[in-house]
Amino acid sequence: MTTSPLLTDLYELNMVQAYLDNHEVGTAVFEFFVRRLPARRGFLLAAGLEDALQFLETMRYSAEDIDWLKSTGRFGDNLLDYLRDFRFTGDVHAIPEGSVCFPNEPLLRITAPLPQAQLVESRLINIMHFQTMIASKAARMVLAAPNKILSDFGLRTAHGAEAGNFSARASYIAGFSSAANVLAGQRYGIPIVGTMAHSFVQVHGDEMKAFETFARARPVGVTLLIDTYDTENGARKVVELAPRLKKDGIAIGAVRIDSGDLIAMSRKVRTILDAGGLQDTIIVVSGGINEDVLQGMMKDGAPIDGFGIGVNLDASIDAPSLDCAYKLQDYNGTPKRKLSEGKQTWPGRKQVWRSYGSDGRMMGDVLTLEGDKQSGEPLIIEVMRGGKRVGATPSLDDIRARAVRDLARLPEPLRELKQGVDYPVAVADALKALAVEADKLTKR
Repeated sequence: MTTSPLLTDLYELNMVQAYLDNHEVGTAVFEFFVRRLPARRGFLLAAGLEDALQFLETMRYSAEDIDWLKSTGRFGDNLLDYLRDFRFTGDVHAIPEGSVCFPNEPLLRITAPLPQAQLVESRLINIMHFQTMIASKAARMVLAAPNKILSDFGLRTAHGAEAGNFSARASYIAGFSSAANVLAGQRYGIPIVGTMAHSFVQVHGDEMKAFETFARARPVGVTLLIDTYDTENGARKVVELAPRLKKDGIAIGAVRIDSGDLIAMSRKVRTILDAGGLQDTIIVVSGGINEDVLQGMMKDGAPIDGFGIGVNLDASIDAPSLDCAYKLQDYNGTPKRKLSEGKQTWPGRKQVWRSYGSDGRMMGDVLTLEGDKQSGEPLIIEVMRGGKRVGATPSLDDIRARAVRDLARLPEPLRELKQGVDYPVAVADALKALAVEADKLTKR
């Protein structure tokens, strides 16, 4: 996905102008991390790395970009010349996509000449923040409804086209089975699903005719929307229609309910379908679904097989943003630390070590410096060197498998989405010592 490099904040260009004017082009280390979790989050699921790396590989300023920047009168020729030949040549380390992670753990580290590392900030935050936010929301839904079909229906309520695509990708990583977004199918290979709208039924006037017309036009994986007028009558018409379609080799795979008391109505519809010999026809519901609703339906034993989830996913309504940052941790070999009240950072290039209990569940993390070996498994790996990727690019299915593994290894209270559960992330002595050193070197 190619995006104009002008999709950035003006202050990035302002700073780079000043850096170039003063020949400040030494090696800088920046890290992207989440400072703290929203109230209803016990963990995060990392996502967005692939799109971030693609951005770094393809970031180019066109002649039109340069001409426009020049026309503003804001920038010197030295900056314009620098941008004209821009290529990202830095190194990238990251926690792999699909990994469970926690506050202050660097999801991404950029090591590059200072102007480069600064220029990529806004877009990297834009990509990593949104996909991690959506993947984390989707993971909660996956945990709330184990072994159920979950589909992203949120394109139409996503905050823009790119958000709709990123939501489909991030939710698939977290364990959703499919998306309604056709472009997500083409771009990412995500299975796409779709039923019909109420308008289709209304156009035909006769509900039975609408069902049959749709089934014959789309005979594979037929799903019929049965609540346009009366849901129970819609289910009875499905039962009546099924034998006629079966003669022509067409099976009604599912019915969808999009309104009313979904638990009560699913029971009524299940009874009608079963009595009519359609035990293999599943029930899919949509409308106002979130993890709380899912947990309630699972507890109630509702006979619902799948869920189409829209705005609660794609806008992450209960936590529509993460308190995240992209901060300088080292410049020219000197540790750097922000000391703002409530926003202090840990300096240096970091690593996260994760320990597991005898049951295979995550037991605790240690945040420390790169090279300070701790017990457990290191999470941050090298993914780009000198502007080129290191190793094979994982497939979306590989990333999804990592998410399945990590979600299964969460402590049970986090898997159950219990509130107020804190996962331990300790800060190693080596990192604390570097923070003291950075404070001494800082001129305030």
